Amino acid sequence: MNTVKVKDIVLGDGIPKICVPIVAKTKEEIIAEALSFKEIHVDVVEWRVDWFEHVFDIEKVKDVLKDLVPALNNIPLLFTFRTSKEGGEKAIEPRAYADLNKSVAATGLVDLVDVEAFTGDEIVKEIIEGVHAYGVKVVASNHDFGKTPSKDDIIYRLRKMQDLGADIPKIAVMPKSKLDVLELLEATVIMSEKYANRPIITMSMAGTGVVSRLTGEVFGSALTFGAAKKASAPGQIGVEDLYGVLQLLHRSIQ
Repeated sequence: MNTVKVKDIVLGDGIPKICVPIVAKTKEEIIAEALSFKEIHVDVVEWRVDWFEHVFDIEKVKDVLKDLVPALNNIPLLFTFRTSKEGGEKAIEPRAYADLNKSVAATGLVDLVDVEAFTGDEIVKEIIEGVHAYGVKVVASNHDFGKTPSKDDIIYRLRKMQDLGADIPKIAVMPKSKLDVLELLEATVIMSEKYANRPIITMSMAGTGVVSRLTGEVFGSALTFGAAKKASAPGQIGVEDLYGVLQLLHRSIQ
């Protein structure tokens, strides 16, 4: 299994890293939240730019980034426009989506860019190649808020992301039962041990799936999401609680 290094953080090795999302509408709120991260355990910050009030003005997005990066004080930054079809705040046309992500990568201010893997193969390949051209890593993602697919389908989706050239495949699914959570965890083990040659991120959402956010070191997920203020997805728990459980499990499985 190859690891992925962003700044001082290595994904795919040891304890799953903690990513905290910023979900705020104004530049002032975004920067204030970033500054507050100095007091919590956070390895990666995700800017959910679909929440930003001026997201469709690229110059205003860049203006936020110019102040956001220093505020994070070397914490790696994941740039994410989560589309409404995958649970985000806004819709966007594929061409505008591609241009936004490539333009942001070109600034050199972000470390990772999230690319929704089922936007269309040609657009996805274009974005991945464009982002990679600037030395930025890609998290390919898929979010199924309606159900938990079969383990074979989950593995298929993750392998497709890997084949498209993403540095880190990611999938989040919605459980309807406890068995759905086991389906996601089994798929994670199979993917990480049999097919993946890079870190993967998986999670089962909502309260039923919270165990999947805690046990990545056991089952093979390299990153987990915790909430500092506002959760960006169902089932995220507080960062400090998350950190404590990850440390406890790590000590227990050594």
